[in-house]
Amino acid sequence: MMLLEHEGKALLAEAGVPVPAGVLLDPAPESLAAACARITGYPVAVKAQVRAGGRGRRGGVRKVDAAHELAPAARRLFDMTFAGERPQALLVEPWLGAARETYLSVAVDGLADGYVVLYAPAGGVDIEDGSGVVRHAVGTPWNFRAHAMREALERAEPDYQWREKVLALAQRLLRLAAARDCTTIEINPLARLADGSPVAIDAKVVRDEWAHFRNSDIRAAREAEQAAAERLLRDCLEMGHMYVRLDGDVGLISGGAGMTMAAMDMIAEHGGRPACFLDCSPGPTSARGYRPAFAMLDADPSVKCILVSIFGGGTQMQRVANAMKEVMAERHGDKPVVFRLDGTNVDQVAAIFAGCGAHNHARLEDAVAEAVRLAAGRA
Repeated sequence: MMLLEHEGKALLAEAGVPVPAGVLLDPAPESLAAACARITGYPVAVKAQVRAGGRGRRGGVRKVDAAHELAPAARRLFDMTFAGERPQALLVEPWLGAARETYLSVAVDGLADGYVVLYAPAGGVDIEDGSGVVRHAVGTPWNFRAHAMREALERAEPDYQWREKVLALAQRLLRLAAARDCTTIEINPLARLADGSPVAIDAKVVRDEWAHFRNSDIRAAREAEQAAAERLLRDCLEMGHMYVRLDGDVGLISGGAGMTMAAMDMIAEHGGRPACFLDCSPGPTSARGYRPAFAMLDADPSVKCILVSIFGGGTQMQRVANAMKEVMAERHGDKPVVFRLDGTNVDQVAAIFAGCGAHNHARLEDAVAEAVRLAAGRA
C-alpha cells in the first residue's frame, strides 16, 4: 500500500524526521480559495499527490513565485493525469533552496534477513542509475549498530557532520518501518539546507497491506480504498486479484506474481509497455474469476491488446481454456486477445479454443511478440 506524499510525510514527522510545513489543497473551488489565502510566503512548490512514479518529469511539481499564480497552477495540475491517475489533492510547501541533495531509504530486503539502509551522496531524479549508492544490511531494526553504519557511510560521504545526521535519521526510519509495518521508506531528496539542517523534500512510503490483521489504520485505509474504487476495479479486488495500473498499452492478465513480473519484463524486452500488473491467481480456473479482469481492461481506453499468460503445474489448463472460452463469448469489447496457457492437460487447449477462434501460443516469447505488435497496430 503506497501512501501519498503528504501521508508519508505525516509518518516521518511523527518519527522526528524534519519535513517542510505544507498545506493540502483539494479541487473544490471554495476550498482551493480558502487554502490559497492561508499561504503567505513565496515561492512555493505545488505538488500533485499521486502514487505514479516520475511525477517531477511529467510536470507534476510546479514552482509558483506569487500568490496570483497559485490558483491557476493548481487548476492545471488537477486537470492532469499521471499513469492514468488524476490527483485528488495538491501539496503546497515552501520552495526550499537546498545547498545539497542526498538520498536515504530503508527497505525490506530478503538478502538482509530484514531491512537494508540505502544512502547516496547525490539524490534527486538521477538516483535511478544506482551509481554511488551505499547498501548497508541491518536485518531486524534492533540489530542496528551505529559504528557499522558509520563505517559504511565513510566510503561515500566525506562530511562527518552530515554522516552523523544521516545515521540518526536512518535509525529513526528503521524504528518507524518496524512500528508501522512499512516495507519501504524513501527520502529523495534528503536536502541539506544552508544552515546544515536536514529536511525530507519528498517521501515515498509503502506499507504492508497484508499486515491489516494487526494494524487498524492499514485495515481502515485498505477498506476505504476498496470502497472508493471504481466498480470494475472493486469487482477485481473482491475476487482477490492484485492490480497495479501502469502507463503502457498491453493489458496483462496472468497467474502468480512471479509469472506476471516475468511477462511484464518480456513485454518491455520486445519494445512494448505493460498497461498493468494484474495477477488473477485466486480461482484460476473459473470464468467468474476472469470476468472482472477482462471487463476492466476492455473499458480502459489506453489498453490496445490483452495478453493472457497462465502457467501452472497443478492448474488444469483445459479448465482455464473453458473459462476463457466462456468469457470470450460474453465479451462486448473488440480488443484482440493473445493467449499463452501452459500446464497440466495443455494438449486439450487447442481443441477447446478451436470452437471460439482463439489460438494458444506454446511459448511466452511468441505470445508477447504478437501482443506488442497488435498493440502498436492499434495505437
